[in-house]
Amino acid sequence: MTRLPVGQSETEVSAGVWITQLDAAERSTLVGTFAGWMLDGLDVMIYSFVLPSLIALWHISKGQAGMLGTSALLLSSLGGWLAGLAADRFGRVRVLQLTIVWFAVFTFLSGFAQNFGQLLVLRGLQGLGFGGEWAVGSVLIGEAIRPRLRGRAVGTVQSGWAIGWAIAAVCYTGFFAVLPQHLAWRVMFWIGLIPAALAVYVRRHVKEPEIYLRDSVAAESRNVLEIFSASMLRTTLFASLVALGAQGGYYAINTWLPLYLNARGLSVTHTGMYLLVVIAGSFAGYLVSAHLADRLGRKATLVLFAAGAFVTVFFYSMFPIGDSATLLLGFPLGFFPSGSFSPMGAFFTELFPTSVRGSGQGFAYNLGRGVGALFPTLVGYFSVRMKLGHAIAVFAVFAYLLMIVGVLLLPETRDAELS
Repeated sequence: MTRLPVGQSETEVSAGVWITQLDAAERSTLVGTFAGWMLDGLDVMIYSFVLPSLIALWHISKGQAGMLGTSALLLSSLGGWLAGLAADRFGRVRVLQLTIVWFAVFTFLSGFAQNFGQLLVLRGLQGLGFGGEWAVGSVLIGEAIRPRLRGRAVGTVQSGWAIGWAIAAVCYTGFFAVLPQHLAWRVMFWIGLIPAALAVYVRRHVKEPEIYLRDSVAAESRNVLEIFSASMLRTTLFASLVALGAQGGYYAINTWLPLYLNARGLSVTHTGMYLLVVIAGSFAGYLVSAHLADRLGRKATLVLFAAGAFVTVFFYSMFPIGDSATLLLGFPLGFFPSGSFSPMGAFFTELFPTSVRGSGQGFAYNLGRGVGALFPTLVGYFSVRMKLGHAIAVFAVFAYLLMIVGVLLLPETRDAELS
């Protein structure tokens, strides 16, 4: 593992401003993975902002709109596992570069789609890289950071998603204010090419974790199916259930949130303002949960935030609340669902051994994402028979119940040395 500065104890590190205690390799890895997840969030959340325009311009149904969201998430589950396998075989850093360029290019190309079918294919291809970026980046940061700081570091990387989401919200507000709708949605996708430049930074500054390089198991001898062995199957399945709950709930809410706010009669400017409150809560949730994961433990923090998301979503979307209450509840609506992700990367990193960590973490997280990807489509179809807010609540609440069950059936891993 990475060694502490001379004369410095883990207690002193934990008590101080933890980021200043990182060595050069840890800092570079933190910056690279944070930026990767921030730009991943930018590219993925663009779709939720252009969704109302696509429905209006292409006259697609809510069910088809849900399919566009689901296509990226379904293929991201495959991309995440494949990238995890590749990261175990070829190295974390090399595969991270590939996934960043991949999702950036296909987000950009989505801006040229002429119809539903073309965008469906491009969204699916974008999802392959999106899923791979998290799987590899999470393993990389988890292995590079010492145990007592791992939860905070991995959770801080997760907070980058909220920054990317905020950039998408600002671009949405600006582009749709000055450009005609038929052009503004395309420009939103075109800015998705920006993350490709990050691959240059990763290539120059981010190094393979020492524990990966020291791994005594030769790459050629690794059994990619080991995560399904009798000794690891239980961990793989329950970790997948945790990921399913967190992501099913998150995507059921946020894929449809701009449309839900539009349906309340809010303008583009007001929708952007309301979403920025949600995003501010999201950023705070990531950081608070990251710190609690190191202090309370992975399990207690995950259960706390899943329960908070359960309650918040229920009240936000099931009851007829006014605009002021909608604005105020936006903060916890961002805080709890987003905070549910912060401990997950460190938790999964500690559950799987080094030889199959990329494969195990990639499979569990992305199987959860693949099944959770069905939730936006189901919300779209059920919203034909019930109010959109009620459909969101039904699937989000069910998802967070599943997450809590999965967490309770796994062991606590706080302060674990990686094997």
